[in-house]
Amino acid sequence: MASTMVPEQVARPQVLPTDRLRENGMCRPELRHDLRRIDNVRNALTVGSVWFWVALLIGGAVWIDNPLAYLAAFVLMGPVYARFAILMHEAAHKLLFTNKRWNDWVGTWLIAYPTWTPISVYRRGHFAHHKQEFGPNEPDIAFYRGYPCDRRALARRLVRDAVGISGWKNFTPLFRALKSKTYRRISLSILGVQAVLWAVLWVTTGRWWIYPLLWWLPWMTQWRVINRLRAIAEHGGLEADPDRRVTTHNVAQGWLARFWFVPYNTGWHLAHHVDMGIPWRNLPKFHAELERAGYVTGELTYPNYRSLWKALAAA
Repeated sequence: MASTMVPEQVARPQVLPTDRLRENGMCRPELRHDLRRIDNVRNALTVGSVWFWVALLIGGAVWIDNPLAYLAAFVLMGPVYARFAILMHEAAHKLLFTNKRWNDWVGTWLIAYPTWTPISVYRRGHFAHHKQEFGPNEPDIAFYRGYPCDRRALARRLVRDAVGISGWKNFTPLFRALKSKTYRRISLSILGVQAVLWAVLWVTTGRWWIYPLLWWLPWMTQWRVINRLRAIAEHGGLEADPDRRVTTHNVAQGWLARFWFVPYNTGWHLAHHVDMGIPWRNLPKFHAELERAGYVTGELTYPNYRSLWKALAAA
């Protein structure tokens, strides 16, 4: 029975610095330059591809027009929301495009606002998360604390996510923000984008209920489950420490997990926390550097996400 999620010292050998890595795990300048290169063209195609899949899923369901098709589209919108979230995360780090104005515009209007996220607020909180994981300003501590827990506790949290209770807690602040001088403009912008999306889907499909069924409801329910499972697999049950191996889990990446809830290399999360300036396309390459140096070990690595979730619910 687990009592802590912090890996033992034997799994965290003190191997830094090396001839390629500095004391904090970041690559030395001559290597870091290439790893920090942003691919503008491929990222633009990636953003376009997410919207293509939205159109394909919703359009295909309307064209087939039977309950199983709508159910399939509803289920597959979960991984689509995961992709939006990771691209928004890249934009928040200013790693989506080299042109910062385009990075922020695309990140705001084509990724964050369509998925109900005030990216400027998220960016401030997320940088606080990176500055000191589990510190006094950690914005996601509610996700990470309380592990390991028992299976029933984790099941209750996931049920609340699945039935929309967690989603409602994230949805209603947008309307409360309308009373705030600080956040009213952001809230109106997000709600305006949602109104446009609803209108476009209504006009193109002839069905008013497509938007609430295949856009709003997946965000309220199954995306909450995916988001919790991903978040606790990143930092659940760990603690503050200068060693990122104490604050961030490491999990071997499989194709199903990468499709469903950790797309765009976000599963190489330890590498991201060692150097948050490396774009998503280069995280596997940087992770390989950390492995070669002996910083990432087999003892530190969970073989799959199922094994990590099992450990998180083994108290």
